[in-house]
Amino acid sequence: MRVTNQHHFAAADGKRIAYYVDDFTDPWRNPPPILLLHSAMGNSRRFYAMVPLLARRHPVVRMDLRGHGGSDTPRPDEPFSLELLTADAIALLDHLGIAKAHIVGNSAGGYVAQQIAIHHPDRALSLATYGSTPGLDPAALDWLPQMEKEGYTPFLARTIHMRFDLKTTDPGLVQWFLKQTAECDPAFVARFIRHMASRSWAEDLTRIRCPTLVVYPGEETVGGTDGYEPYRRNVRDLRIIAYEHMPHNICDMAPERCAADLLRFLGERFG
Repeated sequence: MRVTNQHHFAAADGKRIAYYVDDFTDPWRNPPPILLLHSAMGNSRRFYAMVPLLARRHPVVRMDLRGHGGSDTPRPDEPFSLELLTADAIALLDHLGIAKAHIVGNSAGGYVAQQIAIHHPDRALSLATYGSTPGLDPAALDWLPQMEKEGYTPFLARTIHMRFDLKTTDPGLVQWFLKQTAECDPAFVARFIRHMASRSWAEDLTRIRCPTLVVYPGEETVGGTDGYEPYRRNVRDLRIIAYEHMPHNICDMAPERCAADLLRFLGERFG
């Protein structure tokens, strides 16, 4: 697959973090960039269909979360936390000299995006999340013994209906998804899930001050649609959209729609 060249920078603890920059905007314009943060068990290449649409209007920066893609994976004896992932994202903006950006996250990448909007409001022009609740439902911990018993990839293959509408999804996409997820270390994935399932910040959403777009699957299979209610209660400047009849992986199944809704939102709010 042809992709933008991968670059790296060193995080505060020395870990190598991979990133990509795509910019096909008009040379005489200077629009603010979009920071794209991918889901768990994935990498920045998962945005392959969204980037061409977004990068024509805004420079697009994609970061591989530590433990994913081209970024270093923490050893079992090294620290790992949502705060570290957030610090990596802020460090990347600093590295590129970006003062403010539109922060966009898919699933677990949305956890990081939310933390930026909550704890670094001066860096977020807007927030957009796709299939990303304010914390991972603890029921996800039930996946771990099944992964251990069946194997990481066999478990994902058996439960793939939780992520894709198999009646409408190209089987090639499903197989590519499984190939992508297999690139992650299963032990790290288990650690990632344990950590995220222990975190919840629904009440902290009141601290978000930027315009916020929340897109969620109408048939959410990771915690259910009730997990998105805290946005309605706590975010002041909110647009929320449901993709009816879709399970969790909306950015994989409907990338053009996801990009179009984001660009429409940004156009309405920022001109």
